[in-house]
Amino acid sequence: QVQVVESGGGLVQAGGSLRLSCAAAGSIGSINDMGWYRQAPGNQRELVAFITSGGSTNYADSVKGRFTISRDNAKNTVYLQMNSLKPEDTAVYYCKMDIVLILRLRGSNYWGQGTQVTVSS
Repeated sequence: QVQVVESGGGLVQAGGSLRLSCAAAGSIGSINDMGWYRQAPGNQRELVAFITSGGSTNYADSVKGRFTISRDNAKNTVYLQMNSLKPEDTAVYYCKMDIVLILRLRGSNYWGQGTQVTVSS
């Protein structure tokens, strides 16, 4: 019923930038919170940033001042602009959306398949 697809990952040198996108498609009524998570090898998945339906944002301390999350409600898309990238930012990045399907009252979490970000030193 709903597909969530990330794009924009890749290989970049330390200090560089990348912009991730995540778009949802399907029987969508509305989308509440949207978030980006990441998981490095051997580590647990961690929250990087999220944005509410009203536009309020929150960031992990490790990315504050370097990453910016934004959303385009008309496109059912969330973005993550990543600047001043560091080798420790290397991970698979996942987006998660709290999506309310058409004719439903409550949302459910939908995850994307992940996109690899590799930062070389």
